[in-house]
Amino acid sequence: MILTIKTTRQTELIDITSEVQEKVGAAGISDGFCFIFVPHTTAAVTINESADSSVKSDILTILNQVVPWEAGYRHLEGNSPAHIKSSLIGASEWVAVENGKLALGTWQGIFFCEFDGPRTRKVHIRFF
Repeated sequence: MILTIKTTRQTELIDITSEVQEKVGAAGISDGFCFIFVPHTTAAVTINESADSSVKSDILTILNQVVPWEAGYRHLEGNSPAHIKSSLIGASEWVAVENGKLALGTWQGIFFCEFDGPRTRKVHIRFF
């Protein structure tokens, strides 16, 4: 299964938890694991707090401080910071599925991480 995501900013975190849960329901998965994979070298996926949107902002602020846009990178395309952030966060996550629901903690959500937007992106979802 594939989710298509249209990002609107250069860097942003988009909560995709409900879309992933919809795919669990559509697949009829009761118990198992959901594998979420981002096939892009300048994007990522992570699980973090979804109750307070300031957490997303804080994550992006610190990532931009740790990996600034201007730092004498040699990559000709000019998006080395996006590649580095993608490697730091990671391209995949595993989530347990129990009784047809993603087994996330009370405050957890699944976030697509855009580091070189705006773009149209794909997120692959598989069940095991």
